[in-house]
Amino acid sequence: MFAQRLKELRKKQGLSQASLAQQLGMTQQAVGKWERGTATPDPQTIAKLAEILSVPSDVLLGLDVCDNIQPYHAVQECLVPILGTVRAGYGLFAEQEELGREYARVKDPESYFYLEVKGDSMEPRICEGDLALVHRQNTLNSGDLGVVVFGEGEGTLKKYVIKGDTVVLQPFNPAYPPQILTGEDLDSLFIAGKVVQTIRRW
Repeated sequence: MFAQRLKELRKKQGLSQASLAQQLGMTQQAVGKWERGTATPDPQTIAKLAEILSVPSDVLLGLDVCDNIQPYHAVQECLVPILGTVRAGYGLFAEQEELGREYARVKDPESYFYLEVKGDSMEPRICEGDLALVHRQNTLNSGDLGVVVFGEGEGTLKKYVIKGDTVVLQPFNPAYPPQILTGEDLDSLFIAGKVVQTIRRW
């Protein structure tokens, strides 16, 4: 994912491998290896790459799960509400009270909300305390990272996978089993939105 994103974003900015390497103070061969997926830069270099390419690091790393990459400078920061919490696991109801506000670079802030992640079933990519930026929508494509409510109102953040007539809510942490929804379970499934970015809070 990183190799593909790097190449797409570099071209979007109109940069050659050589010019990007020059801004980084590195060789063109190093950039070429990153784009081929045969090597990965260290975290400091990733942060510098994100700055040069005008995107958050999550976008560059493919953690935003966003289909339409927008330049980071294309929109202004807006305050987006933090609406309750959602467990990265099972057993917690999705609360809807506002817990505060956090900045996000989005064009239409009324279409977004943050949820604070609880639990560890999405580690190592998403950890407890992270904020998930969610775009309000009632559909998800297979492979999207989404926030869904099902059953008696239980909310969860998972990878949404469609397999025939079955929906699989897949955690990243292998210690947790996937949640499989079929038949009547799907009738009570409510899609709250698609996770487009996560923010690590220290």
